[in-house]
Amino acid sequence: MRITAPPREPGRRKQDVLDRLEREEDVWVSTADADGLPCLVPLWFVWHAESVWLCTRLTNPTGRNLRDGGRVRLALGDTRDVVLIDGEVATFGRREVPSAAADAFRAKTGWDPREDSASYAWFRVRPLAVQAWHEQHELRQRHLMRDGAWAV
Repeated sequence: MRITAPPREPGRRKQDVLDRLEREEDVWVSTADADGLPCLVPLWFVWHAESVWLCTRLTNPTGRNLRDGGRVRLALGDTRDVVLIDGEVATFGRREVPSAAADAFRAKTGWDPREDSASYAWFRVRPLAVQAWHEQHELRQRHLMRDGAWAV
């Protein structure tokens, strides 16, 4: 495959990331336990109030890792259209999750974990770093957010 399109400007990349956060349904969630054992799973998500909201059970490794580790890496896309988001995690129970976030999740996914019989927790991921690139020719300007502030 040959690269024929010019690299996108950083402002265009930021808008593309924000568009994807609104449009896409699944995100890869990468965590690790206290011993460093990695875990990578896809989860439904919603972009709400400048954060990614996830929901999963605390009884599975991802839920425990999100709660206990407080950090996560999220990934969208394939190898030719990459978005990586590193973020800090806050955990919310069924009764503590902000209604607006849970309602936005239900509106996007069609599922309301608050009504499920299983014990689910909610996780707010506040982005600290965002990288985005298409192919090798966009690697130089891939850092769109650092230390929780957009660089573009």
